[in-house]
Amino acid sequence: MRPLPFLSALASRNPEGGIAADRLRANCGAAGLKSAALVLVLGFAPLAVQAACSDEPKAKVDWSGCEKQRLIMGKANLQGARLGGAQFDGSDFAQANLAGADLSKSSLDRVRLSGADLAGANMVQATAYRTNFSTAKLVGADLSKAELIRANFKSADLTNANLERAELLRITLEGATLTGANLMSTDLSRANLGKAKLGGTKFANARMFQTRLEDADLTAAVGLTQAQLDTACGNAQTRLPAGLKPPSSWPCPKDD
Repeated sequence: MRPLPFLSALASRNPEGGIAADRLRANCGAAGLKSAALVLVLGFAPLAVQAACSDEPKAKVDWSGCEKQRLIMGKANLQGARLGGAQFDGSDFAQANLAGADLSKSSLDRVRLSGADLAGANMVQATAYRTNFSTAKLVGADLSKAELIRANFKSADLTNANLERAELLRITLEGATLTGANLMSTDLSRANLGKAKLGGTKFANARMFQTRLEDADLTAAVGLTQAQLDTACGNAQTRLPAGLKPPSSWPCPKDD
């Protein structure tokens, strides 16, 4: 009987593999040999995943599920990389190219992403507590259901980004571009949208408890209601859509 290609490969890669192959030939019948080989293949599968975690940073690298905390990756090219479920807590990706990267369900707590290119990135259900996205490019990025509590998006470009059902408590969006962005069903409690560009931004069902709207132009906002404004905070320079008016509680006391 000709040896299975897998067993020959096992023997050539490792002397102990040759011993294992000989034992399989001796102890397994012809009918069971293929099943035994399959078990060995499955046993080696985790090694391939671990090897990917040691790959050098590059475009389209696959670090899915890897633990990569406290990396220094400023200006790195990770365009189109597969980073879903990976842990990058405490890392520095300032000005890195992450355009089109998959960061879904990744952990980005206290990460520096200032000036990074995240255009078209998939960040669905990512966590980014106190992460710095200031001046980052997130055009068309998908951050739906992401947990972005206390993150800093000051002057970031979120044009046409999807943040539906994201947790945006105490987030800083001051001076950010949110033209055409989807903020539907988000929690914007105590978020700062002062001076943000909000043309066509969708606010339907967003929670806006003490959301800071000072100096914001909301005239072209979509789905904004009087009930939302009544719990938010603005000033005399806040511009509202037709039919809505500033509540008597404005301006609000300074937030702690």
